[in-house]
Amino acid sequence: MGLPMDDIHTPTVPSGPASTHTSRSGGRAGGASLLDLIAEKTRAEEELKTLSSVLDSHGVNMNTSLTTFDGYPRDDIDVAQIRTTRARIIRLRNDYKGLMSRIEDGLHNHHAQARSLPALQADSASHTAATSASSLEAPFAKVNSVVAGSPAEDAGLKTGDKIRRFGDVDWINHEKLSKVAETVQRNEGRSITVTIERSLLPSSNTEELHLQLTPRRNWGGRGLLGCHILPL
Repeated sequence: MGLPMDDIHTPTVPSGPASTHTSRSGGRAGGASLLDLIAEKTRAEEELKTLSSVLDSHGVNMNTSLTTFDGYPRDDIDVAQIRTTRARIIRLRNDYKGLMSRIEDGLHNHHAQARSLPALQADSASHTAATSASSLEAPFAKVNSVVAGSPAEDAGLKTGDKIRRFGDVDWINHEKLSKVAETVQRNEGRSITVTIERSLLPSSNTEELHLQLTPRRNWGGRGLLGCHILPL
């Protein structure tokens, strides 16, 4: 690993759900149960993944110009389909923010109710809420290799770690990992919080860790991180 940010490859983005209004009611958020909201999130992720594949098939992303240098629509791509796809992605992403707010409300209410339950019931409720919370941030990249003595190793990253969040970047906004590269360049010499999922071998269990990664030059290898990241 130890590859510069140019070596970050392109992933297919999982993406998020269609929701509407934020609510702060009891065990159900906005009339839907927590499990219903998470199921809605999963459906939206699948649709966004499909829409992302449509853009990929045209060799474009959300920021690619659809016009020629002199302002005419490009004739090498289906401009109308790309615009429609982008509009749907934007709508789903906006809906997703509202949905996540409703899920967060549901988790807060779940914990509040758990505190008022007898011990055994409270333990069960807390476990359910923790499981629901862990499903909200899907991994979007995997650490393929880590160079000894690099900033990545110093932060505690290991080969096989799955990245759930890199600073403000997550599975819904990483734009084929380009936002990860931007975050690294923008934060040279400053600490970035990286949330990772790590397998606990030989079991099938995983743990979530929050690492502090500081991009820097002159550590003895290539790039600012000293790790190679691949899309999931």
